[in-house]
Amino acid sequence: MANKKSDDVTTLPYRSGVGILLLNREGLAFVGRRLDQTAEAWQLPQGGIDDGEDPYPAALRELAEETSVRSVELLAESRDWLTYDLPPELVGKVWKGKYRGQKQKWFAFRFTGSDAEIDVEVPHQEFGEWRWLAPRELPHYIVPFKRDLYVKLVEEFHDLIG
Repeated sequence: MANKKSDDVTTLPYRSGVGILLLNREGLAFVGRRLDQTAEAWQLPQGGIDDGEDPYPAALRELAEETSVRSVELLAESRDWLTYDLPPELVGKVWKGKYRGQKQKWFAFRFTGSDAEIDVEVPHQEFGEWRWLAPRELPHYIVPFKRDLYVKLVEEFHDLIG
C-alpha cells in the first residue's frame, strides 16, 4: 500500500508558479519569515500563476501581494523552470492534494524604492517579518525540501549576486 501512495504522488503534476529574487542597491536579497512554519523558515516571495496569466505579470502581482513592493526593475529571468517536490506528509494537505510540488519561473528584480515601501502586513499575509540577506546564504535559511531549488537559483543568478 505504501508503494501505491508513492506511485500516486509521482503521477501528480507540478503547480505552475513564480519566484522573485528581490535585490536591493547593496545586492542583498529580500527574505520573509513564513507565518505557517513551526520551525524558523525564511524564503523569497513566490506564488502561483493564475489561469491565463503569464509568468512575468504573475511575478509582479505576487511581489506586490506579499510585500507591497512595486518599485522594481527586471534584471533577469531564469532560463528554465525550477522544481521542488513537497515532502510526502504535505502532499495531501497542500493545494488540496492536487500537486506533488511546484515548477517555478524565477525573476530577479532590483528594488528601486526605499525600505519604507515594504509592508508584509497585507490582507493574505504570508510573512511575519522580513530582512535583507546575502543571496549566497539563501539555501541555509529555506525549508529543507526547497533547498536544492535555492542552490540552483543562486547558481542561475550568480552573475547578479557576485
